[in-house]
Amino acid sequence: MAPDANDLSLGVTEFVTLLNQTFDFAYPSLLITGELANLRISKNKWVYFDLKDESSSVKFFGTVYQLPGPLEDGMLLKVRGAPRLHNLYGFSVTVQSMQPAGEGTIKRAAELLQAKLQTEGLFDTSRKRALPYPPQTVGLITSGQSAAYADFVKIINARWSGLTISHIDVQVQGEAAPLQIVSAIEQCNALAEPPEVLVLIRGGGSAEDLAAFSTEQVTRAVAASRIPTLVAIGHEIDLSLAELAADQRASTPSNAAELLVPDRRTVLSQLAVARQQLSHQSNQLLQQAHQDLVVVTASLQALALQKVAQQRQHVQAAQQLLAAFNPVFILQRGYAIVRQNGHVIRSTAAYDRRQPTSLTMQDGTIEISN
Repeated sequence: MAPDANDLSLGVTEFVTLLNQTFDFAYPSLLITGELANLRISKNKWVYFDLKDESSSVKFFGTVYQLPGPLEDGMLLKVRGAPRLHNLYGFSVTVQSMQPAGEGTIKRAAELLQAKLQTEGLFDTSRKRALPYPPQTVGLITSGQSAAYADFVKIINARWSGLTISHIDVQVQGEAAPLQIVSAIEQCNALAEPPEVLVLIRGGGSAEDLAAFSTEQVTRAVAASRIPTLVAIGHEIDLSLAELAADQRASTPSNAAELLVPDRRTVLSQLAVARQQLSHQSNQLLQQAHQDLVVVTASLQALALQKVAQQRQHVQAAQQLLAAFNPVFILQRGYAIVRQNGHVIRSTAAYDRRQPTSLTMQDGTIEISN
């Protein structure tokens, strides 16, 4: 027979242990919504705060790594945690995860985080990289059951072909979404052969539905990606911090597909026009080349004839010059060549009357013996 609870006697430590065991068994995790109060960060690591409503207040304890971004008192938060009774510091809830709740709080949290990250330069245009166009491999991070996924794949396949899309299925809203998205980004970046571009998309929804994409964890993961990023969250009027940190933002998931690849029909049409223009230009070039060839040929022929005429004149002049110096022609004019002992006598001083003399004339030679 079980002992009556009224007769149960416990020491303080036993009571704390028993109560925590009861919490672990009955309430291992609770989701509590309330207004943030008394937020305090200790040693840049530990976080202490209260959640309250009109009637009650509960203490919470966690780490800075669980913060979704900068917070301030008065914000509405959803905190998942485990109730604990500390043996020295009393009752509190140990934080497992936390996120802003309510449109006003989500907007304010995003504004605070945007200001913080803007100061760090995470949204600077100088950090933006050009996306490969079109890429051969794409890493797609989104819910595989979403309309955004179906629209993106449908438009990609309709516009282009030959892409390899590696899809990582993640939750795109709720408590688990930020950690799953961050893990997917890190997983793609860790691949030995990572995709050429990383695409992060989800369809429209309320501010709370889209809140995961304005958390500090997701925004920093997008900014830190070694792979160029394309992010499209919600509709055109929606703007998440992840989009600001991305290398390129698209207004919708469908627009992301349109920005990523060209339309094959447009490309084929452009190729046809280019082919026609190239053919026309080629014909014009050939015609011009033919005309130029005709002109050059005529010029070469004229130049060749001119050169031949000039050479003929040179030959004639040389012939006339040779004729002028030809001894035969000189002899025809009445001159004679005087030789003695085989040598030509050019002056009277060289003439020896005692030696035989030969006179070469136009029609023969006369030998004279002295």
